[in-house]
Amino acid sequence: MEKKRNEIESKFKWQLEDIIKNDEEYERICVEINLLADKIVAMKGKIVENAQNLHIYLETNEKLDMLLEKIYVYSYMYHYQNMSDEKGLKYKSKADSLMEKINVKISFANSELMNVPYEKILAFINQCPELKKYKFTLEKTFRYQKYTLSEKEEKVIAEAQNSFGTGHEVFSNLDNVDIDLGFIIDETGKKVKLTNSNYIKYMNSKNRQVRKNAFKKMYKYFKSIINTLASSYKGVIKEKYFSSNVRGFKNPLQKSLYSDNIDEEFYTNFVTETHKYLPLMYKYMELRNKKLGIKSHMYDIYVDIGKVEEKEIPYSEGIKILNEALQPLGQEYIKDLNKSFKDGWIDVYANQYKRSGAYQWGTYGVHPYVSLNYENDVDSVSTLGHELGHAMHSYYSNNNQEYYDANYPIFLAEIASTVNEVLVGEYFYKNAKTKEEKIMHLADFLNKVRTTIFRQTMFAEFEKIVFEKYSEGVAITAAELSNIYYDLNKLYFGKNIKIDEDIKYEWARIPHFYTPFYVYKYATGLIAALYIANNLLKNDSEVKNKYLKFLSLGASDYPLDILKTVGVDITNKTVIESAFELVENKLNELEKLINEGE
Repeated sequence: MEKKRNEIESKFKWQLEDIIKNDEEYERICVEINLLADKIVAMKGKIVENAQNLHIYLETNEKLDMLLEKIYVYSYMYHYQNMSDEKGLKYKSKADSLMEKINVKISFANSELMNVPYEKILAFINQCPELKKYKFTLEKTFRYQKYTLSEKEEKVIAEAQNSFGTGHEVFSNLDNVDIDLGFIIDETGKKVKLTNSNYIKYMNSKNRQVRKNAFKKMYKYFKSIINTLASSYKGVIKEKYFSSNVRGFKNPLQKSLYSDNIDEEFYTNFVTETHKYLPLMYKYMELRNKKLGIKSHMYDIYVDIGKVEEKEIPYSEGIKILNEALQPLGQEYIKDLNKSFKDGWIDVYANQYKRSGAYQWGTYGVHPYVSLNYENDVDSVSTLGHELGHAMHSYYSNNNQEYYDANYPIFLAEIASTVNEVLVGEYFYKNAKTKEEKIMHLADFLNKVRTTIFRQTMFAEFEKIVFEKYSEGVAITAAELSNIYYDLNKLYFGKNIKIDEDIKYEWARIPHFYTPFYVYKYATGLIAALYIANNLLKNDSEVKNKYLKFLSLGASDYPLDILKTVGVDITNKTVIESAFELVENKLNELEKLINEGE
């Protein structure tokens, strides 16, 4: 049984008081937020009168954003450590209400700012040296000038946003609250309740019948509500087309890519380029079949192919492993990394009502935070390395950039975490004692490639096809969505897997689809990470120095340009080729091990 929050030793809990000390400080910050918002309202009609006013507005808005972020992050993190706690629920509700109120209150400001030519803003920057730190932020803002509407229209849209999101809410309720997957018989012959949280456990079962039954039960449920979920997803598509059309974007894809300064051609080309490497995926499926001794179905793709008895790795031992595995990043990185273990960055263990899963979060001006549910195994060490990759990226960015230039975009967000994960995986592989253990670690790496590059690219292609069909007037029905998804599975998995009919309903349980056109960033992030990690493992000191510089750049430039500072031009096919070369090498190692002794 999980421990209560107060039964966990303080050294294993994060120190939220480093963000906000107590209730009195919380309330004082809330008062200050309202005063800052009032100050901006008092500037209405005067924000762009002169350089000094623009500086006052930007400085005030920056402080307002920082304090809002502090309240929001603190409230949610307090809530997540025990989601049944009444105080945390009140914090969360107050933060949501405050955020919504402030956003509506100052919604006029952006329209007013955008109502002048950008040349005038550049002139102000030349007149006022204090404005220079906001130059890139202003550049990114004014890129949206042609897509910004009048003050009255922007207010209407801000109010309308409150009515959006119903589709996601319907999905969330059906996927988390109303879901009933029934019962299955587990490996021991015991009747157990199947849930979202234990589904992957049973898909990893060594008993094939358990896997099959879990798979069938899952998709029986989603098939039973498929028309409702098709309607909720269609609602999201309509919302995205409304939002892009009303602002004058070509389509939702262009709107989604615009903030990163990426064009549609890159998105399309990336999907097409990934198709070239599908034979690697097919070969991996073939090797899995050989090791498992079966012709795999879709319910067989998660089970481990290495037969290794899991060894206990206590948290203290996990820390030691990370210190060794991440040596290619250099002593400065290792020294800074170890601050996380002793300075209250990490919430290590599960407790009753703690939010599930692992994540990294935080707010500017305070060290990053990591939440884990550490379980003393290899996966826990890998997860710790992954989340600390995020944390170190935030740490270096926040310490080297101004507030608005610190928060790196999603396009870059998974690179640092995945570099760490690859290095940790390589450590376990090199220190494996048996052939089966080596097979397990190689399979872990190749599963990461399958789920992060190929699967996420398949998702990205699904979204592109569906949105294009909608724009062409094709009826977006449950059958249409399911058939598109089924055909993509056949393409991405190939003939070495039996593509079960039920998999056509999987699209209906993917939450990513309710935030369209971002999942491709996981795939590009892993490709960049593989390229970087491969060079770090060769002890390339130039790459190491460039990589640490990359971690410090935050959002100070557009993501493709920031990536180029570490020698990664993701638009260049040679980078993709290099990443997949590593994948092919790992596949060849796996093939050699599986074929040994034949």
